[in-house]
Amino acid sequence: MSSKDICLLLGATGVGKTLLLKRLQNLSLHGLDELGAPPSTLPTVGTNLTDLTMKRKKVTLRELGGCMGPIWSSYFKDCSSVIFMVDSANITQISSSCIQLLSVLSAEPLRNVSVLILFNKRDIPCTMSLIEIKSLFRMDDIIASATQPITTLELSAHSGQGLQEVLSWLESITVK
Repeated sequence: MSSKDICLLLGATGVGKTLLLKRLQNLSLHGLDELGAPPSTLPTVGTNLTDLTMKRKKVTLRELGGCMGPIWSSYFKDCSSVIFMVDSANITQISSSCIQLLSVLSAEPLRNVSVLILFNKRDIPCTMSLIEIKSLFRMDDIIASATQPITTLELSAHSGQGLQEVLSWLESITVK
């Protein structure tokens, strides 16, 4: 498999990366009608690799555990896109997630890759609005100064809301 087919899945511990991986795999195999109940997950220590078969392409999602943040950069040269997840229900984690995101966006090997920022756990009633989160992140400033094309989406990996949009994004950036 060429490096052109690898998408890194990054984010702090507990943001829902493993659940997203499992849900996207199930969705790509069976469709939304058979999504089913969310599977159980454990925090990732290391990496998880999942192949997704799209309509026109196969893409490998490489999840890097949040605890691996200090060595994420060693995986940057092998990817063509990045999904960065944020737990929008965890207000105490927002600032550290923003710092991690800025570090990812400023990495030289990632200067031209497509980036999807996912605000997860939108099904939890106490979450901030997307406008509030984007304001805290200063998303307008980040997007304006980044060298990468950046897309933002709301998501609930638990309920399935937004999963199809993630697959559509992967398809749109992987088909050349």
